[in-house]
Amino acid sequence: MTLLPLFPLDLVLLPGTDLPLHIFEPRYKEMIGECLANKAPFGVVRALEQGIAEIGCTAEITSVTKEYSDGRLDLIAHGRQRFEVLQLDRERSFLRAEILALPDEPEEATDLEKQRAVQAHKEILSLAGAAPDASATAPGALSFHLAGSLPLDLDFKQKLLSTLSERERMHELAAYLESILPGLRRAARAKEKAGGNGHVR
Repeated sequence: MTLLPLFPLDLVLLPGTDLPLHIFEPRYKEMIGECLANKAPFGVVRALEQGIAEIGCTAEITSVTKEYSDGRLDLIAHGRQRFEVLQLDRERSFLRAEILALPDEPEEATDLEKQRAVQAHKEILSLAGAAPDASATAPGALSFHLAGSLPLDLDFKQKLLSTLSERERMHELAAYLESILPGLRRAARAKEKAGGNGHVR
């Protein structure tokens, strides 16, 4: 069985989203060097206090943006396919694992759930002063595109990654985004008042 090299990080990579990485540790320079030479993916798993998360996402290196003289690298990886870690292998300097691919169930989200999530997502970007997100129309699982473009709670992102139904994910995402909006609106109003000093700008 082919073993997937693993990169434990303090983040959750979702399918269809990009991940910029700075590779500097010797073991990961070795791992990424092999992935580049073999045009092979690696797995991103969330690092926990006790070990790693059971569900991760394969990452394909789409571009190396900078190479340093000491062997460090800046690169962009793209989230591809969810997997479950079945068994860890510690024979190399970096972790590897036997994995099981986790395809989605063929259950589409309703138009209403999509609309709720997209609307809340749009308002959150607007409150943050960010440009509208083109990924709302990107192919693939919309829930992952929307969640991947926001700095959401990692436990919530891990829950989304582990949910195999797009309909269920979209329902969870819409409810979650709507729950954090009131606080973001209050913070934006307070910032506007403080920045304006009582004067219209």
